[in-house]
Amino acid sequence: MDMKYIIGIIVAIIVIVGAYFVLAGGSSQEKITIVGSTSVQPVAEKLATEYMKTNPNVKITVQGGGSAVGIKSAQDGTASIGTSSKSLSANESTGLTQYEIGKDGIAIIVNNNNALNGLTLDQVKGIFNGSITNWNQVGGSDAQINVIVREDGSGTRDAVQDMVLGKLSNGTKVAFVKSAIVQSSTEAVQQAVAQDPNAVGFISFASVNNTKALQINNVAPSEATILDGTYKIQRPFLFLVKGDPKGAVKSFIDWVDGPEGQAIIKADKVVPTGKQVNSTS
Repeated sequence: MDMKYIIGIIVAIIVIVGAYFVLAGGSSQEKITIVGSTSVQPVAEKLATEYMKTNPNVKITVQGGGSAVGIKSAQDGTASIGTSSKSLSANESTGLTQYEIGKDGIAIIVNNNNALNGLTLDQVKGIFNGSITNWNQVGGSDAQINVIVREDGSGTRDAVQDMVLGKLSNGTKVAFVKSAIVQSSTEAVQQAVAQDPNAVGFISFASVNNTKALQINNVAPSEATILDGTYKIQRPFLFLVKGDPKGAVKSFIDWVDGPEGQAIIKADKVVPTGKQVNSTS
């Protein structure tokens, strides 16, 4: 047999064997998918990035979609971890283990050119339900108020409805003003407010950038006021797992609830709490 032919076969075998081991090594990498709240998404991305630096055998991907998507993805098991920026109802929590990684204030934001520095909770309610329509009704300039809200299924929207708008006598949630402009993410709300001097919206305090967070009842959102409860518009940041977490998912959550993860959460302006809320077992 031709020697060149034999050498060619040997080289081909070496390449195939080498490729097999490379692919085998890659397939052994454990994968974690995190899906849900766009408010939780930024801090979840930072946690994932830092964790993977010291755990190269784990690949973590983080996606948004809203709290409703996060809850359903956890329930269905289509995501390793679902995220929510609202407390779960009894029906929603069935079969899920919940971890509160931190608490977040919901900032009521206005354009940086808006002269107002604060509102009362009742004034915020009036603006969002449509009974207050001009900034001069709350001490501002003579201009129509343009309300920016999140879409249905957003944990931030649900939290504002619960804590600010409240419910009617029949138990249904008070609706936002019909003229409100709906945006599909935290960043989209912020951009809309940053571009409109007459706009007002609500976003995670951890995400405030290039807009002004108002004082509410003379209390500004901050780590201290969120932690002690004096800033009233706040909600939990939750990791949700179907059943009890195991393997790489458990190791990651334990790390998040530990000193390294909690330091990253704090640096992102979320108040770290690192506690398990419930258990399915």
